[in-house]
Amino acid sequence: MKIEHVAMYVKDLEGVRDFFVNYLGGTSNAGYRNPTTDFRSYFITFEDGARLEVMTKPELQDAEKTLNRTGFIHVAFSVGSREKVDELTERLKKDGYEVVSGPRTTGDGYYESCVVGIEGNQIEITV
Repeated sequence: MKIEHVAMYVKDLEGVRDFFVNYLGGTSNAGYRNPTTDFRSYFITFEDGARLEVMTKPELQDAEKTLNRTGFIHVAFSVGSREKVDELTERLKKDGYEVVSGPRTTGDGYYESCVVGIEGNQIEITV
């Protein structure tokens, strides 16, 4: 068994799609729109076949996303090396994204950083 994809609702559909394509190397499909409900989505596929669906529809509620909360907390992306973790973290920081931890080696041996990326959602960058 495998996880087929993970999905998230967002307010800025194109901006979120562009984040995952430009920073994390995803490839987006052409998108889907239901003309009756105005539901819209993109599937973003990553190098190893993992997929993320980003979706929007009218009248979404966007509750505050505190760093310490229950539920899904981050999406982690492996970039292949410590140097790439450092480079991408610095690039995101220069582009105005908040780095909330790292780059660092965690107590359980991961080399990672965590950035508050699109719409207050955390993105973990690891080897």
